[in-house]
Amino acid sequence: MWRTVRGIGSRMTGGRRAEERPGRKQRPHNLFEAAAAYVAARAEDDQERMDEVAGWVSPEALSFGVNELACRAVVALARERDESPGTVTRALLGLPAA
Repeated sequence: MWRTVRGIGSRMTGGRRAEERPGRKQRPHNLFEAAAAYVAARAEDDQERMDEVAGWVSPEALSFGVNELACRAVVALARERDESPGTVTRALLGLPAA
């Protein structure tokens, strides 16, 4: 009986996604997955993908994830270039050296 109730409930709440991907368990996206996918879509100028990913998490969570990704990317690039994060950020934005 409960299996039937769960089946009806999942159909009413969007269980369609699980049906589209058989064999894969449906789990919520975390903010870092959303941020990575959003930034990649933005870099590729894929508006449709950006819109899809923006619905995975709240706007606040997505903003936090994108900010965290930016910080980590700048730190990694600064280490790679053996420069300060400030120098790297100014160069990325096309600003004159401070």
